[in-house]
Formats: sequence, C-alpha cells, structure tokens
Amino acid sequence: MTAADPHIAEFHNHIDGEARPARGGGLLDSVDPSTGRVWARVPDSGAADVDDAVAAARAAFPAWRSTPPARRADLLRAWSAAVLAHADDLAAIESRDNGRVLKETRGGDVPGGALNIRYNAELADKVTGDTVHLGGATVASTRYEPFGVVGVIIPWNAPLAMFFAKVSGALAAGNTVVVKPAEQACCSVLAACGLLAEAGLPPGAVNVVSGTGPVAGEALVDHPGVARLHFTGSTATGRRVTRHAAAGLKNVSLELGGKSPNIVFDDADLDAATAGVAGGIFTGGAGQACVAGSRVLIQEGVFEEFTRRLRAHAAALRVGDPRDPSTDMGPLAFAGQYDKVRAYLELGPREGAEILFGGRTGREVVGADPALAGGYWVEPTLMAATDNRLRVCQEEIFGPVAVALPFRTEDEAYAIANDTVYGLAGGAWTRSLDRAHRAVAAIDAGTVWINTYRRIHWAVPFGGRKHSGDRPSNGAEGLREWLTLKAAWIEVGAPPAPPRPTEGGAG
Repeated sequence: MTAADPHIAEFHNHIDGEARPARGGGLLDSVDPSTGRVWARVPDSGAADVDDAVAAARAAFPAWRSTPPARRADLLRAWSAAVLAHADDLAAIESRDNGRVLKETRGGDVPGGALNIRYNAELADKVTGDTVHLGGATVASTRYEPFGVVGVIIPWNAPLAMFFAKVSGALAAGNTVVVKPAEQACCSVLAACGLLAEAGLPPGAVNVVSGTGPVAGEALVDHPGVARLHFTGSTATGRRVTRHAAAGLKNVSLELGGKSPNIVFDDADLDAATAGVAGGIFTGGAGQACVAGSRVLIQEGVFEEFTRRLRAHAAALRVGDPRDPSTDMGPLAFAGQYDKVRAYLELGPREGAEILFGGRTGREVVGADPALAGGYWVEPTLMAATDNRLRVCQEEIFGPVAVALPFRTEDEAYAIANDTVYGLAGGAWTRSLDRAHRAVAAIDAGTVWINTYRRIHWAVPFGGRKHSGDRPSNGAEGLREWLTLKAAWIEVGAPPAPPRPTEGGAG
C-alpha cells in the first residue's frame, strides 16, 4: 500500500499551529496491534523538523510568558473542554493505535486527561514565592519563573494521558513546549493537536514532532534551544537521555520503569485483593504500565488459595478487540514488545520458575477470529518462584506477566519488596491498620497503595526512587518541575553595607 491509500490514515506534525509533513517526506507505519496490519502513517521527522518546532516554540515564548496567568488558565480550560467534546474520537484512535482497551481510553485516559488539564489551569495563577526580611533596609525574595522552551518525550503505553498532563503543566507554568511522542503509538497525540487552535492556544505554544528516538528524539534532547527536558519511558532509555542532556547541562526530570511489589498478607480480604492484583498487572494496558504489580508477594498461609482465586479471575477476563467496550485486556502495543514478552515467558521456566497459569501467545489467545489472528496477544500469565534474584523477578517485562513469591513474615515481605533497583510503586493488602501504616513506611517506593492499586490522580504527586526516576509529577508539587527558582535582594533606602563574612559565598 502507498501513503495515498484511502484505507490508511495519515497524520502530520504540529508545528507553529500548522499540520506539516516531515521535511524529508518520510513516513513511518503505525500498526494496529490487534490485527498486525498497518492502519496509519506518521511523519518520520529529522533534525530539521525539530529545529522548526523549537524555533516556533522560542518565538512564541515571550508572549506566552507575558500572558497573565488567569488568561493562561482560561485557555487551558477551553482546551480541556475541547478534549471532552472529542473524547470518543480520541479514545478510539488510541485504542486502535496501541491496543489499550476502550474501557481505559474512553473511561479513564481521555476524560481524566481533560480534568488534568483543568487542574493545572487552576494552578496557573497560584505560583508564589517567599519574602525574607533580613533586617534594616534589606529584603530578599524568591520567585518561580518558566524555563522557556521545554522538551517532552512521552511513551507509547498511554500517550494521550501523558500528553495532556505534561503539556498542560508546562503551559500553566508559562513555558512553551516541543513534544516527541513514541513512534510506536503517536496517532492519538497528533490527532489531538487540532484541538489546540480550537481552544485558542497561540501558534507555537505547543509543537509535536513524530519520529524515531535515535533521530528526532536525540535531536530534541541535544537541541541548544531547549532549556529543560522531561522524559517518560524505560530506565535504559532514560540513561541515554541523561547522558545526552548532560553534554548541554540541561535540566532533566525522569519517570522511568518499575518492578513493583503487590503484597498479599494472610489477613487480607482475598476477594478485593484478587481483583486488585489482577487489575494491577493484567487488565487495561495488558501489563504495559510502569506501576504494574509484576511481583505478587503472597504470605505462605494463603499462597495456594490466593493463586487459585487469581487463576479463576484471570480465566474470566475477556481478551480481544480493544475497541469493544466489553473487552478487559487487549494486545501488546507493537511487535518488538510482543517478542520481548514472549522471550521472558521462555526465560522464566529455564531459570526455575513455574508457570501456574497462562503462557499462551498469538492466535491461541483469541481463538478462531480471523481478524485478530495477526495480533500481538499474550494471555494473563502467572509464574511462581522462590528466588527473587531470577531475571523475571528483577527485570521489567512490561506485559501481562507476573511472578508470585511466597513469604513467611512481614519483615521478609518488605525485604523482598525492596530487593530491586526500582522504586516506583508498591501495594499491600491487609485488614490491619497498624500493618498498613508499617507497609507505607517500609516499602521503598514513590507511591504505596493499601487495599487498592494502580490509582493515579492529577492532584496527588507521582514519582519514583532509585532507578525509577526522580522529581514528582502531578499535584501542586508537580507544577514546580516546570519552574526555575530565582532569588532577589532589594536594598531600600540606606546604601548597602559590605557583606558580612557569613553572607559571603563561592560567588
């Protein structure tokens, strides 16, 4: 098929308020993961396209920075309303592009993204500094200012939610933005760009360039006109981004991977825990979530009972077309991820893990439906292991594959939970309030859920520790990541006295 094939959609970059093809004319295929067939094409952008996007953002920055915060808030509210008005179309594109089920795209990601935009709009005029009275005629103050042009690299597992959250926060703070979405699933983001002008946002305030990571992504990270970078994705790619950004001494924040523990104590409500554990690894994005509860730590006394319940729950999940509202779990997002997860399914038993249920892939998972035969299907799978050092217990699989690990005591559970380089999230299921508080304190992660899992809200800070990232997003604290701090000293009236020794410094 050619790019002009009427059966294949074509999306364009969004630069300076316009839809533009890549300068070189290159295109990348976007594959429907439920069928394995090309359904759309997107620009294969290069450094010249990134240059154009950064130039547009730089040109738009002075006026956007000077726009009164209340006016910026009004424009963000209008953007939020436009997103809600087009929620059905945006959710359908995302579900087709990366296999995320409609229950999550239409039920959560798009309306939640609109509310996230609105939340950041309400923060736009609430950025304040401090005043420090130093005695006499000297007053010092602090103020938060936008960085300028910020670069945002978003992942393929939930691109719309990330796009709305990161861009609205950056705009609320007064920055202009250049976004590089993951090439594996960027159609929904490119489609959403048309709503920016509808909302009245000025040309150049938001620019989106699709392309591969090694070309367009690297050009954005290396660009001297970009003052700050935010990257969401794998820890391995985060390392590469950090190395490149270090050459330009850029300010960088990272949201990276995880190998999160979900602990089931013997006093837990097992019905609630079963649904929560399954929802934390199997449903929605087919385990393709940074916070996925991929290590299920189960107290010995309920190990057999709980794994039996989990198997029954997983068997009842509907796996199939992600655009069907009744589907619980869709395919993996693209062929490379499918191959990676299948490799771990083979690795686990070789290491000594036992597959308790699941393990099938491909057309075996979806039966005789010929339309889905070429899709990237992996059924909900649970392995059992007794050694947390196995690779399937330590490495992020990023699919609907979990490993069950037994433990005896509470202290042992926390030791296993923290025995990983990651520190993004964790959970615990218990009826004991005392134990709940101990679990929150003991699990070394940026987010800990008790008797729930995989809950993220725009008003609650979210971030990782160790190899899972650094500064938090979301909430009032999250807005600070888009601002830089300035200190001012003002002498009023009397001439300044010479600095005292305690006021001196390296400057």
